[in-house]
Amino acid sequence: MQEWLEDWDAKAPEQTNAHVSHLYAVYPSQQINRRDTPELVAAAKKALTTRGDQALRLGHGLAPGLWARLGDAEHAYAIMTSLLGPARTYPNMFDAHPPFQIDGNFGGATGILEMIVQSWGGEIHLLPALPKAWPQGAVKGVRARGASRLIWPGPTARPSSSA
Repeated sequence: MQEWLEDWDAKAPEQTNAHVSHLYAVYPSQQINRRDTPELVAAAKKALTTRGDQALRLGHGLAPGLWARLGDAEHAYAIMTSLLGPARTYPNMFDAHPPFQIDGNFGGATGILEMIVQSWGGEIHLLPALPKAWPQGAVKGVRARGASRLIWPGPTARPSSSA
């Protein structure tokens, strides 16, 4: 999956470019997804891996949501942990990409939500990218777009009635 019309990406001097606009179809959109387009999901993973986690800079806030949509909970969590660390977040919780990038704040918040609930393809997916570091917890006030089907990750992962 390439960013530009012409296939020159592999020859570019900076493979770890910060932009991830060519992955819009994965997230925040839904044209590329694990259910319908697994071959494109594999291509998106390769494109994101080629960028490198630390090289994302401007796209760092989008990375947790991208990895969550790609079904990689642990990678999404690792990026989220990095995003919330002191090198990337000021004490006031603003994104620390100089001087300030609102993408990091909004992207980080939506990345957490994408790890907990996703709505795409006429389905609501609960706990689609739940990392091992979150064995329990609760969330309130989350809403999702309507869907004809609710997808649970498994019988042992059902949220309690208070969730």
